[in-house]
Amino acid sequence: MQEQEFKVFNMEMEKISIAYGLFLIVWGLIISYVSQSDSMTSYIPSFLGLPVLLFGYLTLKFPERKKLFMHIVVLLGIIIFLGGLDIFRNLPTLFDSFWADLSKSMLLISGFIFSYLNIKSFIFIRKNKNSENWNNLAYYISLWMRFCTNRRICI
Repeated sequence: MQEQEFKVFNMEMEKISIAYGLFLIVWGLIISYVSQSDSMTSYIPSFLGLPVLLFGYLTLKFPERKKLFMHIVVLLGIIIFLGGLDIFRNLPTLFDSFWADLSKSMLLISGFIFSYLNIKSFIFIRKNKNSENWNNLAYYISLWMRFCTNRRICI
């Protein structure tokens, strides 16, 4: 049976994780440069993108550990989303600190989408695993029935 993969834009979630990690790293670097910020907090997207990139790469490098690494990646995606919720803390003065609030908005939206896609991929894998188990069960029942029929010892 051919193994099916959950894909978005014809990319597996491992590759999307690498692309998202790179996006976060580049975003943090660009925002820090453009805003001329001396604060380390402007690099928060980069700090969050680094482990996403790392575990996405490790998933490709060590496919036998894919389940563990992708669960870590989805946890990081949820943390990124939760970090973006900080934008609601300063609603009355929203975008007074334009670059910081832009980064928080990006973390909120992209973290939500990334987590959503990861969760959808987990559901897809679980459904396919269950259908594969049922197919295997049907196969073994048919083998058992042939065995019994040939020997006339069916239960």
